[in-house]
Amino acid sequence: MPGCNGLAPAHRLPLVMIDRPLVAIVEDDESQARATHSLLRAAGFATAAFGDAESFLASATRASTACLVADMRMPGMSGLELYQALVASGESIPTVLITAYPQDITRSRAREAGISCLLGKPFAAEELLECINTALAKPRREKSIPK
Repeated sequence: MPGCNGLAPAHRLPLVMIDRPLVAIVEDDESQARATHSLLRAAGFATAAFGDAESFLASATRASTACLVADMRMPGMSGLELYQALVASGESIPTVLITAYPQDITRSRAREAGISCLLGKPFAAEELLECINTALAKPRREKSIPK
């Protein structure tokens, strides 16, 4: 995302320390992305931010992402559609969805899809960190390779 102070543009691979889990942030609202990035960095996570789902899907960062934090409603592909695309490709990254519209139907769809956590905006920093830690505790299912 050009112009985000400290956030990696979608076309560059960020420098990541190996011993810190990488949390990818997919958020079209630059101020929300910046705030989430700052919170997660302060909590000890490595982060990479993307302004849309398509940029994340095309990035090399995808392979090393331990947890995904994505906005539910974005132009183009939604956060839920992003998660479903990852699952369809055989890769399930533990995902936390954030939304300004936390309706029961949204929660139900997210739960049925296998989303780790859905948070309504605004949310407390502790809530997001708890969701991420819960998501990181879930095993990541990788694409199986035929024998």
